[in-house]
Amino acid sequence: MFSNTDISMMENALQLAALGRFSTSPNPRVGCVIAHGGQIVGQGFHVKAGEPHAEVHALRQAGEMAQGATAFVTLEPCSHYGRTPPCAEALLRSGVTRVVAAMRDPNPLVAGKGLALLESAGIKTECGLLENKARELNRGFLSRIERRRPFVRLKCAVSLDGKTALSDGSSFWITGEEARADVQVLRAESCAVLTGIGTVLADNPQLNVRDFPTLRQPARIVLDSRLRLPPNSHLVTDGQSPTYIATLERDEDKFRPYRKHAHILMPSETADGKIDLNSLLHLLADEGIGELMVEAGSELTSAFLAEDLADEIVLYRSPKILGNGKDLFSLPENRAALSAPPLWTPVSSEILGHDIKTVFRKNGNAF
Repeated sequence: MFSNTDISMMENALQLAALGRFSTSPNPRVGCVIAHGGQIVGQGFHVKAGEPHAEVHALRQAGEMAQGATAFVTLEPCSHYGRTPPCAEALLRSGVTRVVAAMRDPNPLVAGKGLALLESAGIKTECGLLENKARELNRGFLSRIERRRPFVRLKCAVSLDGKTALSDGSSFWITGEEARADVQVLRAESCAVLTGIGTVLADNPQLNVRDFPTLRQPARIVLDSRLRLPPNSHLVTDGQSPTYIATLERDEDKFRPYRKHAHILMPSETADGKIDLNSLLHLLADEGIGELMVEAGSELTSAFLAEDLADEIVLYRSPKILGNGKDLFSLPENRAALSAPPLWTPVSSEILGHDIKTVFRKNGNAF
């Protein structure tokens, strides 16, 4: 169905799409290549929400050479008016005679309408080329649309003996500079970073990207069921990016110190008086958050695992030995795990300085 040249062109489009991984949220990462046979005459990627889409950049570069060309795009061209005009109409006007999409857009506003519009105008359309790679690139966007919850990544750092901190809570620094720099990249790729009130009270973190400039800082989310967040904390006052406070507090008067700088989220409450994480994830999806990185203590990290709400674990292991310290997870004993197949599969591993980074993906995950 697809030639080697088609595959090569879509690979190029996917590489272009990945260039927007720090900046496109809440929009998907999309790349486009306009080609005549093996010659690329235009290419582009979506940089930032509200700015031109990938197809527009590629068509502008191609100009009149788009006539009779094939457009390779990593996601079905949009067919609706949002903050920018429909890309399907731009392709119609350009004179391309064939459009190859890696995957259909699950957004109900598109969902096949873009390809149908092109087909009705006599343009040959094909879909499904390197679809798995395209889905992986946009796992956050797809999770938000298809599951109405973000793709959840747990970031964990432990010593060689599996400890996250000393018994008194001291943890600076378990990992080295290279691993901490890698975490900055993960933050930049994420739509939001989530932590618990305990971490905020102990460390007053910023949870932003500081190692390199980025067009978009991740939003920050604090789980604070009783609204103990100090109004003068970095997350409330620094203005780096939006801050969301998830709370079970319902007294509007107590919200007043935060209203100017933070958004209040009110998820459901569990039977034992805690924030319902599943309810919270639905609220975050409604806020446009697709990729969520959890940087929290053992209790909150374990809660995501216990409730089967984590999709990926990024584990940084240091060769340091801490001894009698705090464990990475606090979960009930699971004797069945000894004989059952593993729930998690390692998908990559690399050495960062003196630390080892391993990425685990939940088995059966669709992304």
